[in-house]
Amino acid sequence: MSTADATRRRFLAHFSACGLGTTLLPGVLWSQMQAAGAHTVTPEMIASALAIAGLSFSDAEPKALLRGVNQNLARYQELRELHIPNDVSPPFYFSPLVPGMKVDRKREPFQPSTPAVKRPANLEDLAFWPIVKLAQLLRTRQVSSLELTKMYLARLHKYNAKLNCVVTFLDEVAIAQAAQADREIASGHYKGLLHGIPWGCKDIISVAGYRTTWGSGAFKDQVFQEDASVVGMLREAGAVLLAKLASGELAGGDQWWGGQTRNPWKNDEGSYGSSAGPASATGGGLVAFAIGTETGGSILHPASRCGVTGLRPTFGRVSRHGVMALSWTQDRLGPFCRYAEDCALVLSVIAHADDRDMSVSDIPFNWNAHLDLKTIRLGYLKESFDETTDAVTKTNNRKTLDQMQSLGFNLIPINVPEWHMDSSGFGVEAAVFFDEFIRSGRDKQMTNPARAASMRTARLVPAVEYLQSQRARSMLMAKLAEATVEVDIYLAPADRSVTGADPDKPGAGRESDGSDAHAPQGPTIRHFNMANVAGYPALAMPNGFNANGTPGSIILYGRPFTETKILAVGKAWQDTSGFHLKHPDLAVLDSIATP
Repeated sequence: MSTADATRRRFLAHFSACGLGTTLLPGVLWSQMQAAGAHTVTPEMIASALAIAGLSFSDAEPKALLRGVNQNLARYQELRELHIPNDVSPPFYFSPLVPGMKVDRKREPFQPSTPAVKRPANLEDLAFWPIVKLAQLLRTRQVSSLELTKMYLARLHKYNAKLNCVVTFLDEVAIAQAAQADREIASGHYKGLLHGIPWGCKDIISVAGYRTTWGSGAFKDQVFQEDASVVGMLREAGAVLLAKLASGELAGGDQWWGGQTRNPWKNDEGSYGSSAGPASATGGGLVAFAIGTETGGSILHPASRCGVTGLRPTFGRVSRHGVMALSWTQDRLGPFCRYAEDCALVLSVIAHADDRDMSVSDIPFNWNAHLDLKTIRLGYLKESFDETTDAVTKTNNRKTLDQMQSLGFNLIPINVPEWHMDSSGFGVEAAVFFDEFIRSGRDKQMTNPARAASMRTARLVPAVEYLQSQRARSMLMAKLAEATVEVDIYLAPADRSVTGADPDKPGAGRESDGSDAHAPQGPTIRHFNMANVAGYPALAMPNGFNANGTPGSIILYGRPFTETKILAVGKAWQDTSGFHLKHPDLAVLDSIATP
């Protein structure tokens, strides 16, 4: 047996034993070098790597590749020694628009609703009021921002022991900002509908001078000296920051270094998804709204579980500057609120270019609370609704469709395109962001070090296959655009079947239990994955209750940059259904032992 054959067999056996034998592995070269204690690549190593990559070669070809590979090896080492700051992204930018897709670029006046309001006798009754009503109380000075802030802070401190949704309380910051808001409003300098409104932000979003722990024991003491763009925008609008809210470790799941964040409706259940803290705090009436992030479901899933209204904007709506990255081409920031119009108010403040995140579009967000619904073509994913088997969920969904029809919509059935390939990019972008961290060995300090395994695996994905997956992603986007061309927005069931998956891992929604990634997907999961990697906006809204008493949910999707239409339909439906007015009674949590 030749040396090359022996080397090839040895490494094929090694990677098969690791469960990676069918993966394309350019990292085989570097693994072999480490195993051999070598500093350069040999022809035998190249031959082995090519074989594992599924490429045929002649005896002469590995030698011909040798010089270029070793030159690159030196360049890679130089690159690894370069410290790249967190806020530096690759110099290419993803767009959710495909050829032929039209968007409205005309700027229109901001037109919110102006409900008449009266201060309640008990201030704590305001805990679950929507922003549109809180704003009118503040504007008319029936309630001060300081009163509202102290009420929410008291609830945060009281119920955090049961919900575990706060990483860092910012009481002094909040009191100072609220007092400033009151002075400004009293002097006639009213900044808008978020002026004096208390909020919380996910703990992967930086706040200057305070911990941003990314949910991980490895970053518990991390402090940045610059605010994330979204934090600065909300401060300029006069919003009052109460707390840094829990994020799953490195934006994955609802487990963080402080434990699991809980569902305010069911204390023995997690709030599911890395925006666990924002969803739980909003659902529990501990903040008026919160900002979370989504890569693979972590706005829509926690919002659905915690019974709140969560908006995942179109990719490119909101700057991610100052926010931990999992995927520069999939990460998005969005609000958790109690009402669709609340999401519109928050989005109107944060949907602006900042000259830092170059993916942000200049396409305007034109909110009109009085938009003529007759101008909107509303569809529904018929096969996804037909797929639902749970009797209670099926009844809730049927009622939702009937209520939409009662609003005057002629629901247009659309089908989910056939597409079963994972086009999320194999987690490569997360591996890039955390490459220096993994190389340093600090992943051993993580609360769950096993989470780093996917980043190590992604380090071995070939550049060619990664880029080919992105070309496949373009094909997916074209298919989805074609399938939805007859509608502006459309309804889909909230998928309750993926609750065992990690919704923040790119592509995770494709399976629920760690089973074969190539297993057949139903239309609901297939569409969820397609709409996510295509950058489509979506709004999760409560639409009833499950058999166990937790909220059910429905999701409104839209083609890129249709948030105005999504939110207008969501508002109209919520005004009819009233499910957004339901809220958990947190007093009963006092009798429930913390799990």
